[in-house]
Amino acid sequence: MSDSALAQSPTRSFAAALTATGRAVLPYLLAIVAAFAAAGIFIAAMGFNVLEAYRTILFTSFRTPNGFVQTLLKFVPLLLQTLAFTVPLAAGKFNIGGEGQLIVGAIGATATGILLKDLPAPLLLPLVLIAGVAFGAFWGLVPGWLLYRFRVNEILTTVLLNFVSFNLLNYIATEVWSDPAAGHPTTVPIGAGGHLPMLIANPPLNAGIILAVLVAAAVYVYSSRTVGGYELIATGANPRAAQVFGIDGRKLSLLALVLGGALGGLSGSIEVAGVHHRLIEGMQSNYLLLGIIIGLIAKGNNLAAPFVAFFIAVLEVGASAMQRTLMIPGEMVFIVESLILLFVLLSGVIRRRQA
Repeated sequence: MSDSALAQSPTRSFAAALTATGRAVLPYLLAIVAAFAAAGIFIAAMGFNVLEAYRTILFTSFRTPNGFVQTLLKFVPLLLQTLAFTVPLAAGKFNIGGEGQLIVGAIGATATGILLKDLPAPLLLPLVLIAGVAFGAFWGLVPGWLLYRFRVNEILTTVLLNFVSFNLLNYIATEVWSDPAAGHPTTVPIGAGGHLPMLIANPPLNAGIILAVLVAAAVYVYSSRTVGGYELIATGANPRAAQVFGIDGRKLSLLALVLGGALGGLSGSIEVAGVHHRLIEGMQSNYLLLGIIIGLIAKGNNLAAPFVAFFIAVLEVGASAMQRTLMIPGEMVFIVESLILLFVLLSGVIRRRQA
């Protein structure tokens, strides 16, 4: 090969990679533009200023330090809830129990933080986080075992366990460790040693963001760079072919639901250790629904999930500001998010038909 060909080869490789990236990102950009255009019709029909609404939605997170910190705080549970959905999805299973797993993880973290509140931080904080992961993994094990042993559909069991977790939270927050001064189902605080370190004091940003990003990186490496991850994906892509090659799809489905539960539980323990420092009824917010939407927009891609989760966190923070300042219903952002998902899915259908 000539020197000129060698010199051109890296340039061609970079250009090819850039073209491939552009083709992958383009459907998302078009879906976002189409979704905002369609939602703008509704906003205008309601008599509001469309440009001002979109300026508020898209830029509130970046105008002030507080807005950016609030976005990062929302990003953490959204990312972990997304991974709790996408990891089982890789195996062809639908974990709709992230909400319950967050709550049960928060219960485990709170119980540990209260019962062992006198322990020093180097001991108590890891125990609080591990307890959340363990409780969430158990909440994923239950539907996983029912699927493995009795072939009970995981969608049904994970959804039903969400309702069980609501009642557990209410009982613990009102009967076991209730804080009578709260005026709302809330427990007493955990020990100070169970608090996550603060990265920024004002506005307060805890180290949960670092933990969530590291976990997301670990999930990506596991799913795309390890034998176990390939087996998980093979099981979801073609269970019969995977079985022919000696992969036990039933055990991997069980493992996937346990891993999803552990990730959901971690989101709960970070909320307790980093944000609330106690168990509060309603702390799960709408993270389950948004996590599923993010996972579907990302098409189960664990590398894309953090970027989509951050974008949705920006929309959520912007929606709150839009509701406060412009009096536009916050549900409008749900319409935008749903339209983005719809247009992303439609782009996939169009590409398959053109292939």
